[in-house]
Amino acid sequence: MIKLNRLSSTDSQFEASLNALLAFESTQDEAVTETVTRILADVRKGGDDALLDYTRRFDQLEIAVIADIELPKSEWQQSLQRLQAAEREALEQAAERIRIYHEKQLAQSWQYTEPDGTVLGQKITALDRVGLYVPGGKASYPSSVLMNAIPAKVAGVKELIMVVPTPRGERNDLVLAAAAISGVDRIFTIGGAQAIGALAYGTKLIPKVDKIVGPGNAYVATAKRMVFGQVGIDMVAGPSEILVICDGNTDPDWIAMDLFSQAEHDEQAQSILLCPHSDFLDAVAASIARQLDTMPRKEVIRASLESRGALIKVRDLAEACTIANRIAPEHLELSVDQPEQWLDKLKHAGAIFMGHHTCEALGDYCAGPNHVLPTSGTARFSSPLGVYDFQKRTSLIQVSPQGATTLGTIAATLARGEGLQAHALSAEFRCK
Repeated sequence: MIKLNRLSSTDSQFEASLNALLAFESTQDEAVTETVTRILADVRKGGDDALLDYTRRFDQLEIAVIADIELPKSEWQQSLQRLQAAEREALEQAAERIRIYHEKQLAQSWQYTEPDGTVLGQKITALDRVGLYVPGGKASYPSSVLMNAIPAKVAGVKELIMVVPTPRGERNDLVLAAAAISGVDRIFTIGGAQAIGALAYGTKLIPKVDKIVGPGNAYVATAKRMVFGQVGIDMVAGPSEILVICDGNTDPDWIAMDLFSQAEHDEQAQSILLCPHSDFLDAVAASIARQLDTMPRKEVIRASLESRGALIKVRDLAEACTIANRIAPEHLELSVDQPEQWLDKLKHAGAIFMGHHTCEALGDYCAGPNHVLPTSGTARFSSPLGVYDFQKRTSLIQVSPQGATTLGTIAATLARGEGLQAHALSAEFRCK
């Protein structure tokens, strides 16, 4: 039997109960931090030798020479050829949909000329080199390869380097095939904090990158946080989340499975349902109890739902939208008859899945928009991963002789107000 959290927005203690539900203690394990600090220092100092040593120790992978950690492209292609036809077709279709969507995000350089001839603008350039971390071994996330690699290549990144651990030599054909399909340039069979260090600092074999993206365990996440500033990172991700707003007209079995789809990630994942109808919440609760034992990851789902999940009765859909903005979820399913009429009321969410037939799982794999999304309420100020994360903007300023007089006068006045005499004179020297 599963014990579900049931809340009501009319309860006097609702706000306190909601705050307790949303609270997530993300304090880092001191042992993890100490280990990662040591590994990063070793890689920075020892380079390839340290990298090789950690790969032998952590992945039980005996490598004769450091050059052997790079996988030749012929092996990626072999992985692609080994796939069953249905798997290959699914990867290729997903990749094409992701590519088409992200091509619409591609920013272009622009400029304009003022009446006095001064030209102002913005130059858009892609990052030169990006590192993509991909979990390895039994964990198989080809979708993460597609979602991270394709926007980078659409943006124009010249070199995309993927690192993926292969514990005991175990390689995943789906992951390598996804790399071949999505345009990855080089693959190294390394993982953990040592791989993040190699990408951030560079070694003789592993080139230093400008930005590191991709998911990983606590050691990888901690390492990414530590090297930020040395390189860019995508985000610091928390546990996966889904918030479902339902009008009571969706099959309760569908909604129960949608809640399972996030809960099965790990015990800290969060699945919440908001609905104005008590009888529908009861039906979903009954479906959860009935379907739970059929799930291979039932114990993970149970722990997640009991600790961080909830079925919440709200006054109406308008209040549900208000609560959703308060939560700012990673994934928001708007499972209602006319979802478009509620969009203006929803301000904060990583992605919004609209209508009864739009389950979050489609967004994870093949709808097109990116599945790398802000978590833990950071959707209030953050956006999904996209092409724009792999482009940077440079301001362009070309002042005409007439503009130098106009702008110089303004600048000199403000500079003297700040007590910066050289600034003022630099501007005034160019005045007519």
